[in-house]
Amino acid sequence: MPLGYLIVAVLAAAVAVFALQNSAQTSVRFLVWTIDGLPLAAVALISLGIGLVVAGVPLWIRSWRCRSQAQTAEARAAMLEKAVAERDQQLLRRPHPPEAPPPRLPAP
Repeated sequence: MPLGYLIVAVLAAAVAVFALQNSAQTSVRFLVWTIDGLPLAAVALISLGIGLVVAGVPLWIRSWRCRSQAQTAEARAAMLEKAVAERDQQLLRRPHPPEAPPPRLPAP
């Protein structure tokens, strides 16, 4: 766990250095919107955040579907196990027919 905290701290420091070194003002234009005076680091970090969300949504949907299929399969397996157990109980309760004597061979 401490290694995870160290990685997060290094990444946060890298983001801070990036923001400090890229503080030049820039303008952003998208369709009919224009935003002037935005720091270059803000534009880059916002773009990164939007990219993470756009890439993460299909992955989230895929994992949701897989989780749903796994739950359905687990429910079906439980139902089948219950049916097999009930069938076994019924077979155990059923009286067994008496064994027939072995057939006699005709005398020579």
